Amino acid sequence: MPYRCLFMTTLLAAAGVSAAADAPVIGLITKTETNPFFVAMRDGASAEAKAKGAKLLTAAGKSVTDNASQVTAVENMVAAGAKTILITASDTKAIVPALRKARDKGVLVIALDTATDPPDAVDALFATDNYQAGVLIGEYAKAAMGDRKPVIAMLDLVPGLSVGTQRHNGFLKGFGLSAPDAKSAEQGTDPLVACAVDSFGDQAKGQTAMENCLQKNPGINLVYTVNEPAAAGAFNALKKAGKEKGVTIVSIDGGCEGVRNVSTGMIAATSQQYPLKMGAMGVAAGVEFARTGKKPSGYTDTGVTLIARQPVAGVGSKDVKAGTQLCWGAKK
Repeated sequence: MPYRCLFMTTLLAAAGVSAAADAPVIGLITKTETNPFFVAMRDGASAEAKAKGAKLLTAAGKSVTDNASQVTAVENMVAAGAKTILITASDTKAIVPALRKARDKGVLVIALDTATDPPDAVDALFATDNYQAGVLIGEYAKAAMGDRKPVIAMLDLVPGLSVGTQRHNGFLKGFGLSAPDAKSAEQGTDPLVACAVDSFGDQAKGQTAMENCLQKNPGINLVYTVNEPAAAGAFNALKKAGKEKGVTIVSIDGGCEGVRNVSTGMIAATSQQYPLKMGAMGVAAGVEFARTGKKPSGYTDTGVTLIARQPVAGVGSKDVKAGTQLCWGAKK
């Protein structure tokens, strides 16, 4: 059987094509299928699809930079009859032609978590305000550092991805450093940033990135990480170097594992976002479009909350207990 046919057969079987013929068909394409954030997004979409009587097709890239697999998934889902496609784009520019072709065929396209470039390449965006998420942990870090002179390491995502850029710049803004505005595609820098390196949002790569930063400047005492897997990697590198007790780590995501790491002090604070909500809202909008023709438009903020082990003056936050109640992923 040709690969394309085999792929579609597997995809449709997994989606439950025995459902009623009039069930709306909705596709969800994430950056990867293993990152807990995207697993939670898929779980939220799946639960909403079941509740609304929709068929859900799912696909993912092999890595956070795998645009080719996402393009193939868009084409396959359109061929399978999807009238709505939800996507977290791995390459916010390169995916645009495929999305425009889908929209030209009458498919509703909603970006989740990550805005496309340009933003109007999709009908709507349901996402965290990633700039504000960065601002919150930047403000927290500034207060937590007190009178200590900061020597900062920034473990970023990958070049050119808006989520990483917005979080990076938001952190700088929240810390009171020179920072581009929320719409800028350029990552800001500052003399207090001793090291900025890409972690790909991965624990192992985050550890390597932190090791490289420590080689560059052993005096680093504040670490920003784009997500909590990268934060765990950074902590491992610091512990290996015997420096874990003298360094403050702040992060973004708010998964259950990350919140547990806040409770132990591995991470001082994290900005919690809600991928379950993104997935559910996307499916709900797709079902409404299929049944009424109504399209969502513009940006819908799905919320962000600062979760901290210890509160600091002047920065609003919730505690670990609240973070655990709201977190996503395995709740051990």
